[in-house]
Amino acid sequence: MNRDKLIAQVKNEYARIASMESQQHFHQTTTEITPEAYYENLLGKVINEINNGTFDNFKSGEEVVTAIANDKTWLSGWK
Repeated sequence: MNRDKLIAQVKNEYARIASMESQQHFHQTTTEITPEAYYENLLGKVINEINNGTFDNFKSGEEVVTAIANDKTWLSGWK
């Protein structure tokens, strides 16, 4: 898949997820970070990995987001 298209799909997917997050639920599961900040940080790392070719065999942004949700080791340097 074209990397730019994959990046656009991933951006849309994370925007959708972030808008669905309730602030209350999010704060129960993380530290003092807003959903927007969390997903912005995550998106930056995902875009770097897409540009590095990590997800070249993936068929959609949704597939990338699901893989990362299940296993953060896809992202180099994720803490």
